Amino acid sequence: MAIAKAERLMNLALCLLGTRRPLSKRELRDSIEAYVEAFGPGNGAAGSDDSFNRMFERDKDDLRELGLVIETVENIDGEVGYLARRGSNRLPPITLDAEEAAALGLAAKVWQQARLAGAASGALQKLRAAGLPEDVDPYEAHGALEPRIPVHEAAFEPLMLACRDRRPVVFEYRKANAARPETRQVEPWALECWRGHWYLAGWDRDRGAERVFRLSRITGKVRSRGARFTAPVPDVVTVRETVAGWAGEIADRSARIRLRTGAGYPLRAKATSVRELGDGWDELEIPYGHGLDAWLVEFGPDVVVLEPAELRADVVDRLRAVAKG
Repeated sequence: MAIAKAERLMNLALCLLGTRRPLSKRELRDSIEAYVEAFGPGNGAAGSDDSFNRMFERDKDDLRELGLVIETVENIDGEVGYLARRGSNRLPPITLDAEEAAALGLAAKVWQQARLAGAASGALQKLRAAGLPEDVDPYEAHGALEPRIPVHEAAFEPLMLACRDRRPVVFEYRKANAARPETRQVEPWALECWRGHWYLAGWDRDRGAERVFRLSRITGKVRSRGARFTAPVPDVVTVRETVAGWAGEIADRSARIRLRTGAGYPLRAKATSVRELGDGWDELEIPYGHGLDAWLVEFGPDVVVLEPAELRADVVDRLRAVAKG
């Protein structure tokens, strides 16, 4: 349904942009295949005319919301026609200085491993053709460290589009301590990357509360729904704080763990104190926040939680769930 509508809108836009004179509703109805297939040629039954008029008005409003300038012109016979003049729908020349071009090049390199890499590369090529400064190479390395956003999860692209279009989604989600996935109905807000992992923040309809989902735990296909959002979408800063909290970035306590010598360097970087125990083990004190149990499980037998007791119990439960498969 979404693909059919997008194709219909594109054909309508091409007709309006390609004509040199205003086209009437009847002419547009006879020229666009989707209209002909749905309602037949113009001057049909009254019911089909009414249905076509409603669809045409919706399509015209959708194109205007997308930024297409559509003019309504009345000819000498009083018939109303429509057209989109190319001059009114042409962007002004884009000029970039060296710093702006470098920023765009850096942004494109960030997405090299994602499905957006082709679009980013194509956009920069168009900017180069449009007069990007010749002394600026947008792909030039800007330092020894290059930014990367790895995207390996199949759920990333459909969720990214759902966040953009504000469309609710349904997917199967398996918690780290659960034996089987369960269905979640979510109004997606934004995707955020923390510690190399992607998270979706949104409103869980079944639980009636905000939730954060790690994309690597989404199984199967992400299915979109046509229903509208019911919960207000927080601003970007609030969403990032929500993801940070659920991903364990916001800590209000401390935890004490044993860590095998020479292992767990990310944990060592977070530690507020490190004490050698001997026999190949060290004792660390690290910040403790929501999500720490899921992170510790990733280090497997190299980590033993000493305290607090609830963190130790959560890690043990997650390890047992993994062992059960």
